[in-house]
Amino acid sequence: MREKQWMAGMMVFTLAGGTLLAGCSSSKSGAGTEPGTDGAQKEPKKDITVSIYDRGNVSPNEGTIENNRWTKWVNENGPANVKFVAIPRTKPEEKINVLYASGSAPDLLFEYSPNVKDPLQQQKQFMPIDQLIDKTSTEYKKVLQEYPALKKAGMKSDGKLYYFGRINWVEPNRGVLIRTDWLKKLGLSMPKTTDDLYEVIKAFTEQDPDGNGKKDTYGISLSGNSSFSLKQIFGATSKWVVKNNELVLDWDRQKAYYTIVKRLYDEGLVDKDFATDTNGAKSKQDFITGKTGIYGILTTDIVNDTLLGTIDPLKKNVPEAEVAFLPYPKSPFGSFVPTLKNPVQMTAAVSATAKNPDAVMKYIDFMLKEPTTKALEYGIEGTHYKITDGCAEIIDAKKSKTEVSDLTVDMRMLENNGNSFNACKVPLVAYKSDPRKDEYQKAYESFRDTYLTFDRSYPELTHSEHMPSSPKDLNTIEANSDKANGDIWLKAIVSGDKYSIDQALKDTQDTWSKSGGKQVEEWYKKWYESDRSNSILANDIFDIAKKQNAEYKQIVQSLK
Repeated sequence: MREKQWMAGMMVFTLAGGTLLAGCSSSKSGAGTEPGTDGAQKEPKKDITVSIYDRGNVSPNEGTIENNRWTKWVNENGPANVKFVAIPRTKPEEKINVLYASGSAPDLLFEYSPNVKDPLQQQKQFMPIDQLIDKTSTEYKKVLQEYPALKKAGMKSDGKLYYFGRINWVEPNRGVLIRTDWLKKLGLSMPKTTDDLYEVIKAFTEQDPDGNGKKDTYGISLSGNSSFSLKQIFGATSKWVVKNNELVLDWDRQKAYYTIVKRLYDEGLVDKDFATDTNGAKSKQDFITGKTGIYGILTTDIVNDTLLGTIDPLKKNVPEAEVAFLPYPKSPFGSFVPTLKNPVQMTAAVSATAKNPDAVMKYIDFMLKEPTTKALEYGIEGTHYKITDGCAEIIDAKKSKTEVSDLTVDMRMLENNGNSFNACKVPLVAYKSDPRKDEYQKAYESFRDTYLTFDRSYPELTHSEHMPSSPKDLNTIEANSDKANGDIWLKAIVSGDKYSIDQALKDTQDTWSKSGGKQVEEWYKKWYESDRSNSILANDIFDIAKKQNAEYKQIVQSLK
C-alpha cells in the first residue's frame, strides 16, 4: 500500500473513450475479468449500497455525486453493483440516523466522526468485521498487518473490530486567509495576539479598506469555517482540558471566545445574519466578492480548494486583492496550531443489515488496489494528466478539480497515503508544465510553514476523531446539553445588554449540572486516567507530523 511513482508498463483502463493509466502492473484486464485479477474469470456481481458525502460542489455538467462518470466507472470496473447513497457533508448525522432508524442504512457507511459512528455501533447497527477480513479480504488484510494501529483504533470494548481505516499524511486541515492589501492600505501589521486581531477586524469594518466610500465591509466572518478557526485560536473547540494531570471541564476558554464574538456582533463588525449561514456559503461568497477581510478555511488540497477555489475567485472579482495565511494569533490561553489531519483515521463500517458483506469486502479491496486509487486521484491520461519523469502531471488544474477531485475525494476515504511522502504530489512536480507551478508550490509551502509550527500547542487534547465516545446515556446527556448551551451562547451574542456573557456562563453551567453533566465528567476523567496510554493524543500527532515534515523538506530541497 505504499505510495509509488508511476512507471511504464501500467495497467490500462478505459473511460468515456479516454485511456487511463491507472497503476503498476504488467498485464491488462481482458474481457470477462476484473481489474487486478490477472485474467481470472470474474464472479457474478452482487448488489451493495455505499454512502458518499455530498459537499454540494458537483458541477451540473458532471451529474450528481451519486451518478457521474466515476460512479459509473466504479460499477463498470469493480466487483459489485454499487448504488451510492448521498449524505450531506454538513450535519451528516441527521440523514445517517434517519437511514438507520428507517431500516434503509447503506451496506457500507463512510463517516469521519466517531460521535456519529459510535452511537450506532453501541446500538449494534454495525457488524464485527474481524472474520470478514480474515476469510475474504486480500488488500485490507495487508494494511492491517502493516499498520497495527489501525486495528487498535478500530476495535471497541468487546475486543472486536468494527471500523475500517487509513493512514494519513499529516497536514493542517484548517487555516485563516487575511487580506494583506487591506493591511497595507490601513497601515496595519499582521495581528500577533487576539487583541491585535480585534483591532484589525475593527479597522477592516470601519475604515473603508476597499476604498469605495461606503461602509460595506466586515473584518471577519462568523459562520462556517471562520467560526471554527476563531474558536481554535482560543483553544475553545473542545470543552476538555488537562489541568494538574487530570482531564477536566474548562469554562474559561468558552467564555473568552463568546466574549469576543459578542463584542464583534454588538459593535457591528460582523454580518448580523451569521447564525443563518449554517453551511458557510454566504461567508465564502462575501470573502470572494471582496466584502470580508479575514476568512477561515477548511482544506484537503491547497491548490484546488484554496488557491483555485477561493483565492482565484477573489482575484477575479477584485484583481488588486492580496492574501496570505494568518498564523493563529496568541490568545490568553496560548498559541495554537490549527487542526491537523488525523494520522490514524477510522472512516467506514459495515451495517449489520448488509445482505452481501462479502461483496462489500471485495468492493473495499478493489478501492484499495493501486490502479483504482490512482485512477480516482488523477483521472484519464491525456485528458487530466500526463506522465512526466515517472509521475502523473496534472494538465489543467481547474478541469481536474471539476472532473476528478470534486467527484472522487470521498471515494478515497480508505486510501493510505501517510506511510511515506510521494514526491509526485509536490506541486512543482504534479503541475510541472503548468505556468503557475511556482505559484502553486509557493502557496503549498507557505501553508505548511505557517501552520506546521511545533513550538505551539494543539488546540485540543487530541484530534476529535480519537476522543472516546461515552456510553449512550452519557452521550445523550452531553449532546443535549451542548445543544442547549449552544442556544444559550447564541442568545447572549445577539441580545445586546439584555443578556450578558456572565449570565450565559452561569446558565450553561446550570444546564450542564442539571442534565447530569457530572456523570459525563467522571466518565471522561476515568478514561483519561486509565486509557490515555492506549490512545492517540496530541503529542503522538505532533511526533508523526514532525517526522513526516522532515521527510517532506528533504524531498522538496532535492527537487529545487
